Amino acid sequence: MASLGALGRALATRDSRLFFSGSMVAWTGLWMQRIAVSWLAWELTGSAFWVGMVAFCDLAPAVFVSPIAGAIADRVDRVQLAIWTQVAIAIQAAAVAGITASGHMTITILLVLEVLGGIAASFAQPARQTLMPGIVARADLPAAVAANSLCFAVARFVGPAIAGPVIAAWGVVPAIAANAVGYGFACLSIALLRVDARERRGHPASASLWREVTGGIGYAWRHVGLGPLLLYAAMGALLMRGVQEILPPYVERLFGRGAESLAVLTACFGVGALCAGLWVASRGRLEGTVRIAIFAALAQAVATVGFVATGWFPLGMLCGALIGAVASMHGISVQTLLQSAADPAYRGRMLSLWGLITRAFPALGALILGGLGELFGLRLPTIAAAILFLGVFAWGLTKLKTIEAALEGQSGSASNR
Repeated sequence: MASLGALGRALATRDSRLFFSGSMVAWTGLWMQRIAVSWLAWELTGSAFWVGMVAFCDLAPAVFVSPIAGAIADRVDRVQLAIWTQVAIAIQAAAVAGITASGHMTITILLVLEVLGGIAASFAQPARQTLMPGIVARADLPAAVAANSLCFAVARFVGPAIAGPVIAAWGVVPAIAANAVGYGFACLSIALLRVDARERRGHPASASLWREVTGGIGYAWRHVGLGPLLLYAAMGALLMRGVQEILPPYVERLFGRGAESLAVLTACFGVGALCAGLWVASRGRLEGTVRIAIFAALAQAVATVGFVATGWFPLGMLCGALIGAVASMHGISVQTLLQSAADPAYRGRMLSLWGLITRAFPALGALILGGLGELFGLRLPTIAAAILFLGVFAWGLTKLKTIEAALEGQSGSASNR
């Protein structure tokens, strides 16, 4: 199939293999740490609110940091930025593992360390992703974006599958330490890349950093395609992604299970994401991508209701796989549109806004769900959020044709209000 051939070409070069293998190893460690930290927070407090707060502290720094990180990624050496931010993530993971192993970990210390890790991750995301146009041909960029998301989906399956038995046998420390090792490998892989010099740095600094930050936000706001698409994605992340960030309370309270079942459920999300990601990558065309992004979010709302409405774990696993699948379809589609439609000078800032959406909005959603879960149980707030999303979907339908015309046409990058 030609489209699979494009995916193969995107993975065929030395640099792309280095880049994606580093991503795979790092993200596998990341998912091991996420599972372990969530379980650690649950063990320390027994509270859904504090589990949500830990997720919030990891993801929320993106609100303040991501716009700045994107502007910096557009004006500095992106390879060096990616290396040093990943070094910071490795150090954070080592600190969490070391303090926990010493027996001195408290929920307060964990919250502080998660904030620091979230800051580093907010810088690493645009730095890494802006490198892709420098290591693959432009024609293969959509396939490379899909491959990037597939790496994340595979890691989302493999990481929890390893973390569950490790936590059950030896506790959370080895699972967290694995993330430090994974990001150390990722740093080495980035250092070995031969990135096209034109893509290594966005543009010379011609204005103040603050002006470039506001310029990036203004560019997205004025763009008739990117602005509505990013707003739609943000509302979906706020209302639905929080479930995935605080899975331990759902596993224990809805299904009456422990750490191994948490890992199995998280792996189901990853399997669904992998299968759907392969399908999106196999399409090999931009046409229809906006429609996938809009309707996949609706499907996620339906699958989320199914997930919380049941207490039968096999059905919960199926709904988890469906959530992972449609969330992957939505995420790959939005990233493909961003990479293909954004002006290259703004690419880092647009990807940082996507990073803000995928980190800060799920964090806020997790915090709200965790707090409401303590008062009303987990089912009702989650179902209410999915129902609220129906209004967002109705608004998205009204913008569908406009977004398609701006982002799937020949000159998507120039389509501004």
